[in-house]
Amino acid sequence: MTARTVLVTGGSSGIGAAAVRRFAAAGDEVWFTYRSGKDRAARLVDEVGGQAFAFDQGAPESHQALLAELPGPVDVLVNNAGLGSKTVEAYAPGDPRAQDLALLQVDAAGPLWITQDLLPGMLAQGRGTVIFVASVGGGISQFPGFRHADGMAKAAVAYLTRHLAAEHTHTPIDVFGICPGAVETPMFTASTLEGLTAEDRTQLEQRLPKGRLIQAAEIAEVLWWLSTPAARVLHGAVLDASMGLGVHPGLLTGGS
Repeated sequence: MTARTVLVTGGSSGIGAAAVRRFAAAGDEVWFTYRSGKDRAARLVDEVGGQAFAFDQGAPESHQALLAELPGPVDVLVNNAGLGSKTVEAYAPGDPRAQDLALLQVDAAGPLWITQDLLPGMLAQGRGTVIFVASVGGGISQFPGFRHADGMAKAAVAYLTRHLAAEHTHTPIDVFGICPGAVETPMFTASTLEGLTAEDRTQLEQRLPKGRLIQAAEIAEVLWWLSTPAARVLHGAVLDASMGLGVHPGLLTGGS
């Protein structure tokens, strides 16, 4: 494939950073956004090149500022930025209702808006790929005891994937969704691993499919593959990338 321009939202850590590295390794020009990881973003640019942009997903003014700053049209959009059930607490400390609103605005409305903003350019250039990163929780299955608004937001992203795919069945735009499971990232650490003893963590990992956590680079490999012509047959698919957790959620919640 010829080099493309790729925009990865939330690209300074976790799955996003792994995606930035994978697309850059393939020779693509990679742009990515960050919200609070300015130093991490700068180090990643030093490592792989490209450009990093401050972006407060879910804030309309920030969306407009990002559009004005992008150096050119986007060939591949990876909607990765989002909040988790614990990282959202920094948005509204001590206010669960405000946190719920933040989850829905950042994780659901945010990807909708940036995609709506960039799709016209993709159509004008006659090519484009949009990939949504949701979660196995909400996007594929239900996890009793997990935060309702978190799952609702991820379910909305899975729906958006299918809706846009239906609208673009006869256009040159490819649309996919991916729902990772228990990935070893700062977000999963904050929501699930933090505070566990070494013994508790070992027991948790042993319950997971294949007895281990998924690595961010594994998800990044799937994201890159979805941007290739070989993946076009999966247009509209919302993929369970949980190594089996989506069909057996009790492995994480403690059920049988």
